[in-house]
Amino acid sequence: MFAVFTRLADWVAFTLLGLSADTKLGDAVHFFVEDVTKIFVLLVAIVFAIGVLRTMLTPERMRRTLAGTRRGPAYVLAGFLGAVTPFCSCSAVPLFIGLLEAGVPMGVTMTFLITSPMVNEVAVVMLVALLGWKITALYFVTGMTVGIVGGLVIDALGMERFVEDYVWKIRMGEVAEVAVDRSLRGRVAFGAAQVREIVGRVWLYVLIGIGIGAGLHGYVPQDFFARHAGPDNPFAVPFAVLVGIPLYSNAAGMIPVVEALLGKGLPVGTVLALMMSITAISAPELMILRKVLKVPMLAFFAAFLAVAFVGVGYLFNAILG
Repeated sequence: MFAVFTRLADWVAFTLLGLSADTKLGDAVHFFVEDVTKIFVLLVAIVFAIGVLRTMLTPERMRRTLAGTRRGPAYVLAGFLGAVTPFCSCSAVPLFIGLLEAGVPMGVTMTFLITSPMVNEVAVVMLVALLGWKITALYFVTGMTVGIVGGLVIDALGMERFVEDYVWKIRMGEVAEVAVDRSLRGRVAFGAAQVREIVGRVWLYVLIGIGIGAGLHGYVPQDFFARHAGPDNPFAVPFAVLVGIPLYSNAAGMIPVVEALLGKGLPVGTVLALMMSITAISAPELMILRKVLKVPMLAFFAAFLAVAFVGVGYLFNAILG
């Protein structure tokens, strides 16, 4: 299926530009062209499909569903909704407020907030192409588990008191349900509009991510990664998580970096721990969440995810090693 992108990259890098496949520049340009075309085609297709799905799965409907579901199943449902809905941290914050205002328990709401950036639908589909469906399914299950366990722990500790007071007093105005034409034509038009909006918002991050991945793939020596984050370093996974916290990227922008790091010989668990850290507990995301969470809750949130990601990294390395 993806051979067409490889052939296109061959033509651009080696025929059109006349580069040699044996040079670092040729290798990096080939990687860049192949991943740009592959990722953007996948991104457009996935965002369109999710956009059509969102005409049936609106934030308001999510609120009503979660608020009316018994506590146990609500955790699983919140994790699943977080995994299949394309909400970044910017839109997840007002949705977080709305879920609490609608009477959804704090733990269930936090389950959604954890899984939404972590088990991103774009990343899942791209990981299938990169790692295969078995590893991707394991990633999905562990991500859901982290979200559900996190929500249960937060609920058990009664951490509602660490939500900013104003959150309990306002409504979900920013993400209120928008009238959408429910006909087939209307759903297609909404999906196309989502492609323009979301791809227009993330394309630069994707290009930057692919550029970094191409540089890592072509120019950074393999022994650099082997020394600092290779399988012989027992602290490679926590190192990867700590490195990811100051950085920021969305999941789509991280995929080419993941591909390049795997190509350099890093273990799958170490690379996934880095990806999860960057997408779920990056410094910019924590700054946004500070709008709704008090410092003790924010610190617990970051610490829990960091420990969970380290555990997930070691788990993947043990299973796949």
